Amino acid sequence: MNLYETFTQLENFGHSLTSSCYRIRATNTEDIHEAFQLAKRLGLTVTARGTGISYNDASLNGGNIVLDMTGMDRILDWDPASGVVRCEAGVTLEDLWKRVEPDGWWPPVVSGTMKTTLGGCLGANIHGKNNFRVGTIGEHVTEFTAILPTGARVTCSPQKNADLFYAMIGGLGMLGVFTTMTLQMKRIYSGLIEVDAWHVKNLKHQLDSLLEHAPDHDYIVGWLDTTARGRSLGRGQIHAGRNLREGEDAQAQETMKLTYQHLPDRLFGVMPKALLHYFMNPFLNNFGVRLINAAKYMTALRDHTFRQSHAGFHFLLDYVPDWERSFGRGGLIQYQSFLPKETAENAWREMLVLSHRRGTPSYLGVTKRHRPDKFLLTHAVDGFSLAMDFKVSDGNRATLGTLLKDFDRIVLEAGGRFYFAKNSETSAETARAFLGEGVIAKFKKLKQRCDPNNLLESDLYRRIFKDIGP
Repeated sequence: MNLYETFTQLENFGHSLTSSCYRIRATNTEDIHEAFQLAKRLGLTVTARGTGISYNDASLNGGNIVLDMTGMDRILDWDPASGVVRCEAGVTLEDLWKRVEPDGWWPPVVSGTMKTTLGGCLGANIHGKNNFRVGTIGEHVTEFTAILPTGARVTCSPQKNADLFYAMIGGLGMLGVFTTMTLQMKRIYSGLIEVDAWHVKNLKHQLDSLLEHAPDHDYIVGWLDTTARGRSLGRGQIHAGRNLREGEDAQAQETMKLTYQHLPDRLFGVMPKALLHYFMNPFLNNFGVRLINAAKYMTALRDHTFRQSHAGFHFLLDYVPDWERSFGRGGLIQYQSFLPKETAENAWREMLVLSHRRGTPSYLGVTKRHRPDKFLLTHAVDGFSLAMDFKVSDGNRATLGTLLKDFDRIVLEAGGRFYFAKNSETSAETARAFLGEGVIAKFKKLKQRCDPNNLLESDLYRRIFKDIGP
């Protein structure tokens, strides 16, 4: 292999970070072994990458090797009777749901885009709009196999190699490379979800609604107008979904077809959605977003109930291809914080007011209800999350960086946590503060056991984990 022919530049999903690296494509486990051997021989490091749907630098590895896992994309076994599926790590959520949905099943946890690979989903331990009810995707993995930098092949489950199971899921590829995973799908009886939509007047109303209505629904998510101020601070809209029970959908055979789940590729049947991000860009400024959000809130005042396809409800980020490019050349940073239900309102109120005062408002806010889990590097709390999208430019990069550091302080003081798959500005000090010395020591001990030569590294690993802890 001529390594220099593989040299390329990669970006994160938000296009706010770039990294030049050697990109090597893996199609089988032997390719993974060869990548580790090559890295060791040349004094380089390796990180695994799927489709690159991460807002931070988890799959970037500047000056080193990035192992492209999208070639390992086979669904190895699917049992429609039990709903158990075994896949390679490069299988995407799109591949998965299109295989299982016609048989009456759906992935138990999905992200906002169907383009993520299962390896990436496990590495980030993704959560969905149903986290409060079913937890993260890791809670539905019955077993996975991985290749460690030592060359060992390990099989992990909650019963076997449990320490690795709970550390590698959510471990962002820092301990080993996922090769296969076995998951339990969720039974569905219709291709539709019944959705209740209602407006909320302010931040307290938003969080109270998430707390009150989550027990009666399978999914719940809030849109938060991040530009609203005063008594309307935190206003928005809640969408709460419920899977239809057997017999509720008279057209179930039709709605379960893949053609019914297809997301339209044209707006109003005319304009190709692939062009929309060009038209969105001129409005992505402070004034334009305030107008858009005000209009959106006015339309949200009509509370209603409707039915929506599973794909339409879950994969909002796929409605407009390349929507993230509408933020311009600097891209976007998504800042997501997780706060206990007792402290969330006051902390987020302070953060929203501070962003307005600094002249750097978020352009999109999304809230969810969460529950704790047992994974080592978990972001989860008994409370809520707020994801905030910020436009990045040469003119605001320094100001935004200072704002997000102040956000970190507010979140930590409120007993909050962070999600490494999102926050590209999280520092080693912040990670140490919310993870705690015990968790860091346990992680570093596992790192030494699985990767004694530090062959597995990413830009994220060097930014946060390499120099913290014992």
